[in-house]
Amino acid sequence: MSKYTSFFLENGLQVLVLPDKENPMAVVNLMYNVGSRDENPEQTGFAHLFEHLMFGGSVNIPVYDEPLQMVGGENNAFTNPDITNYYIQIPVENLETAFWLESDRMLSLAFGQKSLDVQKGVVVEEFKQRYLNQPYGDAMHHLRDLAFKKHPYRWPTIGLNLKHIEDAHIEDVKNFFFKFYRPNNAILVVAGNVEADMVKSLAEKWFGPIPKGEMPAKKLPVEPVQLEARRKEVEANVPMSSIYKAYHMSGRMDDEFYAANLLTDILGHGKSSRLVNKLVKEERIFHSLNAYVTGSTDPGLVIIEGKVNEGISVAEAEKKLMDEITLLQQQGFSEEELQKVKNQSETALAGADVELLHRALNLAYFTLLGNPDGFEQELEKVGKVSKEFLEQTFKKLISPEKENTLIYKSISSN
Repeated sequence: MSKYTSFFLENGLQVLVLPDKENPMAVVNLMYNVGSRDENPEQTGFAHLFEHLMFGGSVNIPVYDEPLQMVGGENNAFTNPDITNYYIQIPVENLETAFWLESDRMLSLAFGQKSLDVQKGVVVEEFKQRYLNQPYGDAMHHLRDLAFKKHPYRWPTIGLNLKHIEDAHIEDVKNFFFKFYRPNNAILVVAGNVEADMVKSLAEKWFGPIPKGEMPAKKLPVEPVQLEARRKEVEANVPMSSIYKAYHMSGRMDDEFYAANLLTDILGHGKSSRLVNKLVKEERIFHSLNAYVTGSTDPGLVIIEGKVNEGISVAEAEKKLMDEITLLQQQGFSEEELQKVKNQSETALAGADVELLHRALNLAYFTLLGNPDGFEQELEKVGKVSKEFLEQTFKKLISPEKENTLIYKSISSN
């Protein structure tokens, strides 16, 4: 990643400029420090709802997409438990259009009842299609609720239930917007064939007049240490039964994160991973199996999940899975095995440093985490994970008293 420059506007907006003289396009990436973890437990799904509302018209621009398309730009957005991110890719010569559009919806949305009703309908339909009417769609609802008792990671980004979105009133929505979508709660990264002076001039012109918000200190509940195993079983009309195991792990900036990430790659990422080799390919206990980390800013989860083959009982499959994990903890891993997943991780990191949009996004995210150079240090941190630390992390995280088990049972298997 090439060298960036950084400055603040008087209203608290942090702006970073990432030059790339070889690129004819520019990226304007605006990241808000708000996600589903910032929601009221009685009004969840608001951060995701705003991902939609922000395209529904702002105070001076009734239709967001039309002026952008007229100058060759494209845009998108995403929300997760920690952040909400909006980005525009646009020819450099039309950069000011992106500043105009993004600043106007930061200034204020249109907040029409019709727009709210339309976007609520879109989100409700998405909730039904992706989470309620899709096989295993609500598995993460169950698993998060099982694993988290205090921290707001206990509900997914879409929200805890449909009623919270259906009951959202215009005043609730306005309050959420003016609480979080303020310049002093955002990071703006402008990347491409741009000069810092030009970006600063545009930022002051378009974002400078927007008043800062009164940002309350984030006081999220701390998840208590789990001292005993938890278990839940649900039945549904799904093709095959599934087993989900979740274990608490550290936050994104902790050294343990890198060990946990490499560990899940060894255990269940790809056809040559340990659990897939043994339990999917050799013994055919599972139809598929996967291991991953949630990658959240606050302490998150290591998740191992597998779909059980027909003719194998859930009890047998679960025993086989846990026996294999115990055996691997006893045997440990080889240096070659660790180096293999390190190489894969390094290749993925190198790929993320090629595309301009990914570079802008990573710069924004690590700035939000407090270390703008954080992405540059990822390779070093991955490289520092030793075999001993990996095995120590394995035994620390994957232990019986810290286990959260969701059995998602197929009705047809009864």
